[in-house]
Amino acid sequence: MASQPNRPSPAARYLVVFAIGLLAGVVAAVMALRALKERQDPFPDALMNVMARQTQELKATAAANRCAVHDALPRLQSLRAMANDLETAFPGLRDDQRFAGAASSLRANLDQALAAPPSDCAQITATLEKIGGDCRACHQDFR
Repeated sequence: MASQPNRPSPAARYLVVFAIGLLAGVVAAVMALRALKERQDPFPDALMNVMARQTQELKATAAANRCAVHDALPRLQSLRAMANDLETAFPGLRDDQRFAGAASSLRANLDQALAAPPSDCAQITATLEKIGGDCRACHQDFR
């Protein structure tokens, strides 16, 4: 009796084709997502992240009871410099009065804080409340 050669089952071939198709699909999806991400401008998110970090560091300074002028001033200066770029980061909102008002108020409060830098924790906390109010005003309308 002659034995027949072992032939691979059709299920194994389907499994191999399925695995290759799945791999090709994953590669295509990653390429598509990267292409979409390249089209997005990272500047608005980066600006908001850095401003949030500076605010967090200022809060941490107050929480650690390190409330001398030289502790708060660099953070306030950074926030003020970044506030200049709000309209650049969000060009679609540049003409919106609510956005312009919130950005202007933020800059005014930071200018006031820089003109008379907070020298104790209570003043830093009050300044942070003003900054937070300006941020909330904008984020409530445009986030």
